[in-house]
Amino acid sequence: MWFFFWKVIDVMHALCHWLVRSTALALYIALSACGKPEVAGEVLQPVLTQVVALTADDEATIYSGEVRSRYEIPLSFRIPGKIIARPVDNGRLVKPGEELARLDPGDSSLALRAAEATLAQARAEMLRYRQLRQKNFISASALEARETAFKTAQAQTDLARNQSAYTVLSAEQSGVIGAIAAEVGQVVSAGQIVMRLARPETLEVVIAIPESRVPALRLQQPAEVTLWADTQARYAAVLRELSPVADPVTRTYAARVAIRQADQRLRLGMTASVRFRQAGEDSRLSVPLSAIFQQDGQPAVWVVGADKRVALRPVRVAAYRETNALLDSGLQRGERIVVAGVHKLTSGETIRAVEAAAAPLPATAASVAGPTR
Repeated sequence: MWFFFWKVIDVMHALCHWLVRSTALALYIALSACGKPEVAGEVLQPVLTQVVALTADDEATIYSGEVRSRYEIPLSFRIPGKIIARPVDNGRLVKPGEELARLDPGDSSLALRAAEATLAQARAEMLRYRQLRQKNFISASALEARETAFKTAQAQTDLARNQSAYTVLSAEQSGVIGAIAAEVGQVVSAGQIVMRLARPETLEVVIAIPESRVPALRLQQPAEVTLWADTQARYAAVLRELSPVADPVTRTYAARVAIRQADQRLRLGMTASVRFRQAGEDSRLSVPLSAIFQQDGQPAVWVVGADKRVALRPVRVAAYRETNALLDSGLQRGERIVVAGVHKLTSGETIRAVEAAAAPLPATAASVAGPTR
């Protein structure tokens, strides 16, 4: 009987040991589960996107420039000297014959007096030789020599008189004085520009055209000019001149846009904007240059689907511009595309689309070149 009693004790002991181990294991699992964080949902990458749209019907190319005169005459003295007077200032409206500047006449006056003295002596000698020739006291060749000397002295006197007159710089036509480059007391050389005379009745806007835009422009192309100082002032204009050679520094092409009917609001030196309409671009899709992705040397864009997954689609580019590209095919109006970070995406990736802010209108030549001078 004691044997069975001890067997029962052993079975109960084993059962208790198993229950303790099971309870400890369950408690460990419960505690581990309580300390483990919850699995968060997948974080989607935010990506700038934009809806593809047609180029605006009134889309235009705008260049910033400076109001200048078509005829700007550089004025200079024909002889060297020291400036002793400049009665006009920058912006002065002058009339024909009005004195603009004057040189010290000391040297030219002395040269004129010397030439006149030589001329008087040559004239007296010629008259005396003519009397001697009438009496056959001298030969005909001697008289011819004196007459030649008189003509030379007379020419020297006329030259000295002209040189003396060149000490005064006068306006040959009416206009506005601008860009004064010399002051009183300065010694200038012959031909050195002292100031410029601009005719205000022939106003133009000088702009700089980037080389990528030159093929799209043509002479006599209509344009519209607006003033920075007066946005309500608008003038019809036309592209009158386009340089065939690029500037070696800025790599832009100088152009002049003639204003058809200028009024008193237009002044020389004002900042103006020239607006050209681009014909034939109103039926093409426009995408930012940052949206173009090169795949095997061919352009493509990332298209965002309805499930927020991106897919790469090849496109055909009609023309590249400063900030965007015009497409011939590959996209449809209203589709959403990625416009930033295109090199960090993979096909089929799910994104969080963020609407890109509308970019401001680029100030083309203002930013690229500015007015040429």
